[in-house]
Amino acid sequence: MLRRSAAVLLSVLLLSAGWLGLTGIPLLTAFVPLLWIAFSYDASRRSWWRVFGWALLVFTGWNAATVWWIWNATPVGPVAATLASTLLNMIAFMSFYTVLRGGRKPLAYTLFVAAWIATEYWYTVGEFSWPWLVLGNGFSHDVWAVQWYEYTGVFGGSLWVLLCNLALFEAWRARRSVRRWLLAACTVVLPMGVSLWIWQTEGAKLAGVRSPLTPRPEARVSVIQPDVDCYSKFDGDDARQERNIVDLLSQVPDDAQVILLPETAVPGYYAEPALEELPGSGVARAFWQELADTLRRRHPGALLVAGANTTRAYTAAGRTATARRSPYGGYYDIFNSAVGLDSAGRTQIHHKGRLVIGVENTPTWIFDVLRFLVIDLGGTLGQIGKGQTTQPFVSQGGPVGTAICYEGLYGDFYGGFVRRGARFMAIISNDGWWGDTPGYRHLFTISRLRAVEHRRAIARAANTGISGFISPRGDIGATLGWEERGVLTAQVPLESRITFYTRYGDYIGRIAQYLMLLCLLYYVAYRVKKKNHLVE
Repeated sequence: MLRRSAAVLLSVLLLSAGWLGLTGIPLLTAFVPLLWIAFSYDASRRSWWRVFGWALLVFTGWNAATVWWIWNATPVGPVAATLASTLLNMIAFMSFYTVLRGGRKPLAYTLFVAAWIATEYWYTVGEFSWPWLVLGNGFSHDVWAVQWYEYTGVFGGSLWVLLCNLALFEAWRARRSVRRWLLAACTVVLPMGVSLWIWQTEGAKLAGVRSPLTPRPEARVSVIQPDVDCYSKFDGDDARQERNIVDLLSQVPDDAQVILLPETAVPGYYAEPALEELPGSGVARAFWQELADTLRRRHPGALLVAGANTTRAYTAAGRTATARRSPYGGYYDIFNSAVGLDSAGRTQIHHKGRLVIGVENTPTWIFDVLRFLVIDLGGTLGQIGKGQTTQPFVSQGGPVGTAICYEGLYGDFYGGFVRRGARFMAIISNDGWWGDTPGYRHLFTISRLRAVEHRRAIARAANTGISGFISPRGDIGATLGWEERGVLTAQVPLESRITFYTRYGDYIGRIAQYLMLLCLLYYVAYRVKKKNHLVE
């Protein structure tokens, strides 16, 4: 009992490190203690339930240790996230253990890998998703080791973690087998070696950006961090927030081509397409006009990207599934939007397409009943409208993709901006909801993985948290930290290449689903044959 308890604790610690500001390399051994527990039991039904209990402790502990910070926004948040994520972890692991008890070990190992990645993929593409604990995300502090994400995405990282754990566990079981230890060492070291080679190659490319002999295109980008308290941001103090933004705009260099404000930076609600005042809102378009005038005076060629809440009206016949009934007649959607504004007052709008579970992605009638349980992360609560496209904004600095906060967790969706021509990426966010915890820091470092996957530089503007710049190699440039107010400006390299992952997306996740199904069908057939004495 004591040894198994220690193994559970060790697995939790090794699994959690990458999400708590430490290296993700311990993930390569994190499942070994749990596998030891699984192999320490016999094939009886009682043993199945004992392994179930130990595995449940491991995955509950891992989830709780890495999402506890959601408690700062709502007590129910970490509970809901832990239950949903742990359920998928248990489906994958107990499927593996069931086949291990009644089938062959190679089949069980194959199912373990396929089922784990498949369930991660389901959590990414499902209507209600929280892909925080995809194993590949654990290497956000170790981009030097996973430069090959440009070919595989984060699911390639999950595959690497699982294969390393199985190889190291088998080597540990056969301690005197030189062949198994060599195989395990190669599984760990070879991907790192390939990554270091790509790392050096990408470093040489970035050095060429600033070479006077072979100049490459760049954009002059400024990011603004207003540092407004998230919990008072939506309480009606709009005038103060507007003056704060105008004051910070005065600090932006005159030659800036793209200027970023964070998610929901502009207070109020605005009707599309002209961003007019909403009836009864008390908010006018005057501030948008002031922003355009400021651009015309100081930055005539710049594009200002700002987060805002926008609405779109529909007739009864044309309403969407997420539309609400308007008190003034008809229907409307509320969108969490990124608005691109130029000096002539012209606008481009991107609607957030990946919505926060329980906050922005909650059917209205459910929200009305369960409002007290909702995680307050963005000012607009209940079921909001969902964006359907990832069209980049046009700017003099080049086409820029504008992901909004949570969208940065979805590699394939994020790549839609790049497939449509984005030459660099902007991420606008509102990170202060969770306080000064590992939550906002890991959300920033996950952006490094997006940079590697798609080889696009990133400029990130947060309300507070971390604003700054990330290179196409995943290197962190200048940043503003927690509760810092200010402006950062940098030359951002423009890229036009399309990586293998950008082109094909989460193909590893899609393949894993089919492989999982084949393994389960094979196991059923094997059990039937064994029952009929057709196999030993």
